[in-house]
Amino acid sequence: MRLLFRTVLGISLTVIASCSDRAFSPIVPEALDIGTPKSIFAATVREPLPDGNFGPSRSDHYSLLELTVSIPPNHQPGQLDFAYANPDPETQFTLAGRRVFDDPADFNARLKEDVAHLPRDEREVTLFVHGFNSTQTETAFRAAQLAKDIQLPGATMIYSWPSQGNPLGYAYDEDSVLFARDGLEHMLRKTRSAGVGRVALIAHSMGSLLVMETLRQIEIKTPGWSAANLSGVVLMSPDLDVQVFRSQMDRIDDVPQPFIVFVSSKDKLLNISNRLRGKHTSVRLGSLTSVEAVSGLPISIIDTTEFSDDAVSGHLVAGTSPALIAILNSARKTADAFGRETASFKTILPGQVTQSNGATQVSLRNATSDER
Repeated sequence: MRLLFRTVLGISLTVIASCSDRAFSPIVPEALDIGTPKSIFAATVREPLPDGNFGPSRSDHYSLLELTVSIPPNHQPGQLDFAYANPDPETQFTLAGRRVFDDPADFNARLKEDVAHLPRDEREVTLFVHGFNSTQTETAFRAAQLAKDIQLPGATMIYSWPSQGNPLGYAYDEDSVLFARDGLEHMLRKTRSAGVGRVALIAHSMGSLLVMETLRQIEIKTPGWSAANLSGVVLMSPDLDVQVFRSQMDRIDDVPQPFIVFVSSKDKLLNISNRLRGKHTSVRLGSLTSVEAVSGLPISIIDTTEFSDDAVSGHLVAGTSPALIAILNSARKTADAFGRETASFKTILPGQVTQSNGATQVSLRNATSDER
């Protein structure tokens, strides 16, 4: 445990030393003369700061924003380069605009306007919920990168819960997840009532705990709401206890489909998270090695372990491995061509398929690794 603590502390101090004020992000409108604009709609229960940014403190006030992100012209799939001060729009994701809406009706109107410009079959919203150690602007950059690389459908939204944005703030962030449940429920319900199509829900890391807790409380209050209003749920590297996950799923009688969980047994951050809990023989949901642990649940496990070495981040393989991103885009095009009702991950993704009482696992194969 002492060695583990030193490892975590060393990583933390390195990150802290390399960063200035992570809550501050300058607005650079001229970046749009260089990069490609991407609108990121946002709801947050973070406390606003005097400089217009939103910090780590929790707020009882619910803020609605539109953030304009400039994606650099040289962007490569899987990469997310940015700076906390003096960003270079030629090479880095840059915040080019921020609009705060005082009236929710104005926010809904702007969101509907954005969705209306999309192809008819893409008129929906993809909502991204970030994980541990994230600031609001970092979350907007990540959502823009995922939308660009994985070609996420619909308008892009983020729910920005009050993470401390500090690698030493794990306990604070876990408490913030519980604090942020009502805000996420409010956002989901209001987004659907705005008439912008169904919502695809994507969560990363600790954000998966927030999503599952929120869906659980929605289903207790309004049984069947999730399946009727969500076009799918994707958990990426979920930092979530498997038994807790099963108890949350037990409250959802009609699980929205598809329900996909991306895992990797090489996820070092999840392994540390697990050991910090004193569980040396069990794993987090995001580092499952066997579908048996989720047997009986109507979900698909996508094992990305073989792509971990190719990924920029081992804690977000599905979003940072160029090879895997190419495969996912190819799979989506195949599903679109043959119809989503007839095409499934187990038939269009390369890898070994294992099933256990309704749960399916696809262990993806990296042909590039085989060639090496």
